[in-house]
Amino acid sequence: MKRFVWRLQSVLDLKIQQEQLKRGELLRITQQLVRTQQQLMSRQRVLRDVAADIAQTPGSERLAQQEFFLRYSAASNRQIKLLKDQLDRLHDSQRQKMKELLQLQRSRRSLEKLKERAAREFVAEQEKLQQKQLDEMAGLRFLQMTEHSPRIHHSLTGEIP
Repeated sequence: MKRFVWRLQSVLDLKIQQEQLKRGELLRITQQLVRTQQQLMSRQRVLRDVAADIAQTPGSERLAQQEFFLRYSAASNRQIKLLKDQLDRLHDSQRQKMKELLQLQRSRRSLEKLKERAAREFVAEQEKLQQKQLDEMAGLRFLQMTEHSPRIHHSLTGEIP
């Protein structure tokens, strides 16, 4: 029996490879997103902790610390804004990669369904061919048997021996 060879296999292989690459890109973006979120939370936590420490400080020392905190918090707030902007860009990029990945997955699944259908049709065709060959062989054997057996030959031809 012939082996099934699908003519679009290279296209399916390419789609699988593209999907794997897109998954890798999505993973890298997600990891970068997590790192950025951690940095943002860390900066916000430091600001809260410093503000809480200043609130616990006695009045005479508090004024100097508040002045330092205001300068520090202005710079830190700029960094926080930059991190939030970066998070927005990463979220947008993540959504875009997800859309692309979903499109590749749909395309791959469609090709896999076509391949399965083609394989079923191939098997059905091979079974028909095999049955046809068996029928022909049985017919030839029957003819050979009738030629060698006068009794069967005469019963088929209607001749009386």
